[in-house]
Amino acid sequence: MPKRSAGLVVFIVRDNKIKILLVHPGGPFFTKKDNGHWGIPKGLVENNENILDAAIREFEEETGIKPEGEYISIGEIKQNSGKIVHAWALEVKDDSLLNFKSNTFELEWPPGSGKKQSFPEVDKCGFFTLEEVEKKITPSQIPLINNLKAHLKIND
Repeated sequence: MPKRSAGLVVFIVRDNKIKILLVHPGGPFFTKKDNGHWGIPKGLVENNENILDAAIREFEEETGIKPEGEYISIGEIKQNSGKIVHAWALEVKDDSLLNFKSNTFELEWPPGSGKKQSFPEVDKCGFFTLEEVEKKITPSQIPLINNLKAHLKIND
């Protein structure tokens, strides 16, 4: 059975433009990587966990903020790895999500040093226009953005 992941495509409307919240992975492997490495807050669905509950849990873990509002399913995609990613859109009214606090993970760093260091799972987040999202987001997640655009009836 393929792994399943769940996430939220959070967006805000400002000056008649849609901006989407993306997060940048923390840790030493992504320090100097930008375009093509951002993504929606998401993570693995645990055994017997409701998929939407997993998306909400992952968002809260990665941002420290409990998302509230109307969750709208925008479908799922299958990544090259075979993982299935389920996503929901959520419109927010303000950008207070930028005041985030991510959970952390431990990693032996530098490799082979025997020293464990703690890193944030997410080190940056921001709201980006659709044009910016196309550059920032990991290519495998672009279909989720296209699903949101179709739901909102946005033409390119």
